[in-house]
Amino acid sequence: MSTETATADINAIHEIVATVERAQQAKDAEGFLKLFHPDALWTTAHGKVLIGFDAIAEFTRAVLPNAVFEGPVTYEAVHVQFLRPDVAAVKVRQVYHSPDGDTEGAPLYVMTKGEDGRWLLHACQNTQVKTD
Repeated sequence: MSTETATADINAIHEIVATVERAQQAKDAEGFLKLFHPDALWTTAHGKVLIGFDAIAEFTRAVLPNAVFEGPVTYEAVHVQFLRPDVAAVKVRQVYHSPDGDTEGAPLYVMTKGEDGRWLLHACQNTQVKTD
């Protein structure tokens, strides 16, 4: 993988994470769902396992529009590790900002690059960070 290609892919991956943030903040289920591979799997921060796009879509459409956030939620890709040129493990820092203090999540997104060059969420685990 050339340096130029790696830089373009890292920028594209950062943009996917930024789109996750925008979709979450806007409670935009459809915008969020556009980021997933058809064969994706997702595990929520509370351990609910969703296998396949249909399960992810059903859960997201039921939960995200009614989600209650006491402040903004931010997402930052803090590390990108290419497993292959078309597969990346992405460590994300997720922060729920609220008047009572911030809480964090530490998602891991395994993303794949399709033949069209688009990166998609493929296998994701969201983990709540305990501070106790």
